[in-house]
Amino acid sequence: MSREAKLLCGIILITIPSIQYGGYFLLTQLMSKGSGYMDNALRQNMFRAGHAHAGVLVILSLICEVLADSATLPPFLLWTVRIAIPLAAILISAGFFFSVIPPNATRVGPAVALIYVGIVSLALGVLLLGVGLIRAA
Repeated sequence: MSREAKLLCGIILITIPSIQYGGYFLLTQLMSKGSGYMDNALRQNMFRAGHAHAGVLVILSLICEVLADSATLPPFLLWTVRIAIPLAAILISAGFFFSVIPPNATRVGPAVALIYVGIVSLALGVLLLGVGLIRAA
């Protein structure tokens, strides 16, 4: 495994406690009758989606860091891959959470735009990695 992959995998692994905290937060919201969480279906769905996307995309990021070592890409594009995929995990999850911050939110807020930026980041990263791996084959 390259030095770059080790460094970025280490950084990505350090983010996992924040995902764990998200699960703890969701659990406390579910358990507390006074939180109002169960009264707001939009907030429930957005928070669940944010938490789920965080976990799945962090795992994908770790896999892609290792795969990037085998890709044939110019260094700039390889760094784009290494950063774009974990960045997508942050942006997409943040978009889900921050777009419904008020407990009584009935519509998503402007932070929902982070989801779309994250989608572009993810698509760019995985497409470049896919091309780089095909070129390496």
